[in-house]
Order: sequence, then structure tokens, then C-alpha cells
Amino acid sequence: MNKKYKKILKICAGVIVFFTLPSLLLFGFLYFKYNQELPEGISGKEADALAVQMLDALNYDAYKNTKHISWTFKKRRHYELDKERNICKVFWKGNKVILDLTHTGNSKVYIHGFKNESALADELISKALNYYNNDSFWLLAPYKVFDQGTTRQLVKIAGNKDALLVTYTSGGSTPGDSYLWILDEKHKPIAFRMWTSILPIDGIEASWSNWTTTDSGAQLPTFHKLFFIGLEITDIKGTE
Repeated sequence: MNKKYKKILKICAGVIVFFTLPSLLLFGFLYFKYNQELPEGISGKEADALAVQMLDALNYDAYKNTKHISWTFKKRRHYELDKERNICKVFWKGNKVILDLTHTGNSKVYIHGFKNESALADELISKALNYYNNDSFWLLAPYKVFDQGTTRQLVKIAGNKDALLVTYTSGGSTPGDSYLWILDEKHKPIAFRMWTSILPIDGIEASWSNWTTTDSGAQLPTFHKLFFIGLEITDIKGTE
């Protein structure tokens, strides 16, 4: 191998190290600083009672009576959810999917306003469902603590405070994920810690803040902070 090619390889290796080493160091720092084992708690009446207190703090009856919810996630995707019919319109780029959450096979796909029934439609339905599962969770998760397939545990955290560990044993895009809800003195969520299959670090904390009250009375968050990342939710509307 001549000197020219050796020099090119050396430069390429240097570029790779330059870009990857800081990322590896940052990941290592975050891992050792924040990674936590999934806590163990006590299930039963006490855990369920704490979950009910959290729902009461968020006016669950108002949410339950809310028939339509719309929102925009990170200014990228827009949603119009019909809770009664269990149908959600999902908009992103030039795509519109009328997502039937009960029977996804009945969903309809439009690309730039034109109905599409090709193989691409199935891909877009699958993508819309994954988008919905993720983005709606960041909006509605507190109201899902008694969903089918969930388990609840009461966990003691720093200061001997009560926290609520919710595990989703089925449903969604990533069953098996767990979330530890951190509550204020009125049992309203202020953050949760996550143990999920898509995150490489266990126990990462995200804030639940900047709550807004919809016309229907449901309380929904408009912002989450995750490390240095902000997740903004805008255009939130809820009507009976």
C-alpha cells in the first residue's frame, strides 16, 4: 500500500475517532450517572389507591368525558383523535392516515390528498400506528395507568415519598416497558422514569410540566424535558 492510500486511511480513521469518541464518552458518562435498576414495589390496594389519587389530581372524569382530542407533536405530526369511535387522523409531511385503532386493517391512507391502496399504504398505516403509540403516550400516559395489561406497584423513593410504578405487559409498540411516576404533594405528575426497550439507559427521567386545561376540563402537558432535549406539544384541544 503506497503512502497516498495510507494517508487517506489515516485521515478517515481520524475522522471516525473524532466523531465517535466524544459520543462514546458522553454515553458512558450518562450511563454511569443515570442508569438505574428497575425498582421493586408493592402491588395491590395501596398502589391502586395512589393511581386513583393521581387520576383525581388530573380530573380524570373530565378526560373520560372528552370525546375529541387534537394536538401537534414536536411540530412534525398532527393528530385528531375521536375517542368514542377509537379513530385517529394522523398527518405528517404529505400523508394522512385515518387510523382505525380497533381494526387497523380498516384504516385509510391518503398521499397529497389522493387515496392510496397500494403496498405503500400498509407501510404508512404501520408507521402511523407507531407514531400514534409514541406521541399519544407523551400526551395521555397518566390516564392509561389502569389500561388493560397494566400492573401497578407502590415504590418508595428519596425522602420516603410514594411513587407509582406502572408496567405495560401488553399493547402498544413496545410491551414490557415500565414507568415510575413522580408526583407532587397533590399527587399530580411532575416526571416519570423510564425502563423501555428503545432506550439504552434505564431509569432516564423526563419531566411532565406546563400543563394546560382543555375546554372539556382535561389536563394535558405541553412540554417534556429529557436530558438536554425538549419535547413540545402544541395545538392541544379537547372537547366533549
